[in-house]
Amino acid sequence: MARIKVGVTAHRRHKHIIKLASGFRGTRHRQFKKANESVMKGLMYARRDRRAKKREYRRLWIARINAATRANGMSYSRFINGLSKAGIEMNRKVLADLAIYDAAAFAKLVEIAKASK
Repeated sequence: MARIKVGVTAHRRHKHIIKLASGFRGTRHRQFKKANESVMKGLMYARRDRRAKKREYRRLWIARINAATRANGMSYSRFINGLSKAGIEMNRKVLADLAIYDAAAFAKLVEIAKASK
């Protein structure tokens, strides 16, 4: 059986990894072994943080809503419960934007939530 050389394939694979590592510092963008380690770790971090980003934004929105509801004399949990009892379905992203950019409309929502106990 003939011997198969992998020069072209390996070179292409190495070039691909080095290209992915462009922008890394030091030998991490020059040497294949270091670049490969860095790229693999970077891809793992990227996957993890795409999921963590969703959690972080939800925490931010809840903190903003909580601050605005407490300024209007109510707690976050009672506000959300009051909205659900009143039949108002708004996600936390929209509620947080209302709390920041339209305080009057948010105050009306707080009053609706207070009324629907």
